[in-house]
Amino acid sequence: MTRKIMNKPKITKEMLDKLTKEQVDICFYKGTEPPFTGKYLDNKEKGIYYCVVCNSPLFSSESKFVSGSGWPSFHNIINKGSVKYEEDLSHGMYRIEVLCGKCGAHLGHMFHDDPSDKRSFHYCINSLALDFKPVDK
Repeated sequence: MTRKIMNKPKITKEMLDKLTKEQVDICFYKGTEPPFTGKYLDNKEKGIYYCVVCNSPLFSSESKFVSGSGWPSFHNIINKGSVKYEEDLSHGMYRIEVLCGKCGAHLGHMFHDDPSDKRSFHYCINSLALDFKPVDK
């Protein structure tokens, strides 16, 4: 079954040269890395997480937390507009897809912690969609 790709970012030769096959699958074809395998899952350094495709800032380490989901999780985005959202009805589920606000790369999903409270949510993001830069000490 082929999934409909909405607002698919344009893949350039430079991107293909820079990204791994797995990163291309996640960012451009809405793939998902296996849970508990991402390099940033247990990262506790202070810094900023950027889009691996366009280098746009997405999340601060200050909003990162351990969700137990198997993917790096964050309470907040770094700036308004740094991500955008799309409805995702794939795999027989209702989810909210999270995309880079600048280039449209697939990052992961947003989940409501309490379905009755739309203000209670978190982001589960693929490590392969992120680049991390520590802050100067």
